[in-house]
Amino acid sequence: HLIALLLLLLSQPLISLCFSSTKNDVPLNSFSAKAATTTQLQMCQLMGMNCAALTDFTFSFRGFARRGGDTDVHSHGWGLCFYDGKGIRAFHDSEPAADSLLAEFLQTHPVKTFNMVSHIRYATRGAVRLENVHPFQREMWGISWCFAHNGDVSYFDRNVFAGNDADCPATAPKVNESNRSCVKIPWIGKSIGVEDTGERYYNPIGKTDSEAMFCALLNALRARFDTLPSLPVLHGAIASLCNEVVALDFQYEGTTIFNFLLGCGPHLQFAYSWPGSREGSKVWNGLHYLVREPPFGRAHLSDCDYSINFASVTKDDDRVAVIATSPLTDDEDWVEVKKGQLILFDDGLPHLAPDDCFEAELREHGLVSDVMPRNPQLEVDMRRYQLRKEFFQAAAI
Repeated sequence: HLIALLLLLLSQPLISLCFSSTKNDVPLNSFSAKAATTTQLQMCQLMGMNCAALTDFTFSFRGFARRGGDTDVHSHGWGLCFYDGKGIRAFHDSEPAADSLLAEFLQTHPVKTFNMVSHIRYATRGAVRLENVHPFQREMWGISWCFAHNGDVSYFDRNVFAGNDADCPATAPKVNESNRSCVKIPWIGKSIGVEDTGERYYNPIGKTDSEAMFCALLNALRARFDTLPSLPVLHGAIASLCNEVVALDFQYEGTTIFNFLLGCGPHLQFAYSWPGSREGSKVWNGLHYLVREPPFGRAHLSDCDYSINFASVTKDDDRVAVIATSPLTDDEDWVEVKKGQLILFDDGLPHLAPDDCFEAELREHGLVSDVMPRNPQLEVDMRRYQLRKEFFQAAAI
């Protein structure tokens, strides 16, 4: 039925004001030279949702998609991944989100999930091709991971580092015309005690620094753990790797801007922000979030004239965290993620520090795999983080 509905939609014109271009009634490739110069200072945008109960994302995505070529210039493709049990349903399009019939389909056909990640692209590295559209996906430890990035991290620039090759030497030399195909993606992991052995289990398919960064992050975690880490330990490891990336990137010219959303299973999503603006730009690239929970009220989208009264469409057990590069509504209170802050979202709640993540473990939302054993020492981890005695008693430990 879903396929039939999609085919029907693709045969219809755009009919809703919030789905058709309301501020740009000209083709996207007809921007003036002045506008093109201005938009070189732009970057991609991110959106994520994490929910306590199964929830559809049509309201937030409706506004977010307008930024893909209508209210903003992010017209080089879009993608969306949402978890359906252990699996991921993924939608990618190299066309602008504001004009995409596939994006409209997702806005008009509510699909419910606990966890979703979306991205609209303004291409700075890598051509406008489907393989360069976020979110990127990989399997690790029998778990589906997805990753979307906004920013500029020269350390992972594919103009400096090219893909791996079986015939290449174990070392990773600086690239030149003769060895371009033999340069591996950079290694990170020293911050969590993992040295570079030359192996790159995960490698990028496209040409973006974002996908290379995602692969490097997974390579380091895969090398570090031989059992599934508890969420506080995973939080600590990812935070250390983020700090390592920022430190390594300081050797290059330009401003490090490093924001990402990382889904790691049906309930869990990490958000990290190292915000900033490109040189000469006033556009701030960071992350913001809000939590909608009872008592629910009305919300109005910033990017089109559309509002909803959540009190009329929610239940008492609903709670939703929405994460975005910039606020999606103009009548709600959004919180900006602090510089260098890593947040784990679970059950529609932000967990700001490693010890907060034990709450997700006690909800049985920790990492689960059929092929990788769990760390049997959760109690040891809890004591290491010096959780108070009543917390152990509440957990029956």
